[in-house]
Amino acid sequence: MNALVRQGYRTARAVTRHHARSFSLASLLLFGARRRAAFALYAFCRRLDDLVDQGGDGEQTLFHRLARARALIGGLYLELPRLADPTRGPVQARAVAHPTEGAWDAAELAALRDTIRRYGIPEQPFQDLVSGMEMDVAGHRYASFADLELYCYRVAGTVGLLLCPVLGTSDARAATAAADLGRAMQLTNILRDVREDLARGRVYLPEDELVAFGLSREDLAQGVVDDRWRAFMRWQIARARAYYARAAAGVGWLTGFGAQRMVKLMGALYGGILADIEARGYDVFSARAHVTLTARLRTGLAILVRPRAVLPSPSEVPAVPLLPRRAP
Repeated sequence: MNALVRQGYRTARAVTRHHARSFSLASLLLFGARRRAAFALYAFCRRLDDLVDQGGDGEQTLFHRLARARALIGGLYLELPRLADPTRGPVQARAVAHPTEGAWDAAELAALRDTIRRYGIPEQPFQDLVSGMEMDVAGHRYASFADLELYCYRVAGTVGLLLCPVLGTSDARAATAAADLGRAMQLTNILRDVREDLARGRVYLPEDELVAFGLSREDLAQGVVDDRWRAFMRWQIARARAYYARAAAGVGWLTGFGAQRMVKLMGALYGGILADIEARGYDVFSARAHVTLTARLRTGLAILVRPRAVLPSPSEVPAVPLLPRRAP
């Protein structure tokens, strides 16, 4: 490992520890190259997210920068064409080998390239992640859960797919479970961050489901917490938990040392946010739901001494609930 790659892994670790407390805690259950790889992947995803949230240059410029990000991702696969995304044509025709945007740190990219090569990470999830960022830039509206599910896959399910080779797998179905964990975590973020998203002019809740429960965007803007909202939130939380259960059912297919505990801990920490939303009477407008430091440490200890009690695998894989014809 050369000096540039080592520096990249150190920088990626610092980025992760600064921005992702839960992920940083869970990463302690990984060791050596696997932990470094997890940091490298997180840091790159963070840079992409910052490209959208801190761009401030107008929609067209942001789309252009995301297009450059696509080319940059392709450049990571110039020497690994077997892992390139086959849906996007020959990688040599669409890739750039060196960063051209200020968001990209050369050392971090060197570490990411090392991670991709070491674990055989395919390009497609990276490109799908950019597609999710483009949905944000376009101000995409979510008419139904099918629209939202696609967004959740793109911005978070893809991260599960990227991590899967790093964590080690014994069954191809592990990738499906990994993507489901990403979906569950993104749905949790959406339910937690309704107030913050509204402040940015965004609503990630399915419009047809809001209507089915008798809710409107005006109700959201006013922070209404009544029987309609509580019924709506109970339904959404049940859906998110179905995804967590589907992810838990696939944990056994992870083979890397510490990988199963790491994924269980991540799922349990994020799942705890749903419990806090419930404890607040589903009021996500007056304060931000979270898991306390004490609870995080308690869960971290539990994963070491009683791992089967943390994010336990269901007896059977549950179906993801869809909206009933009439709201409950």
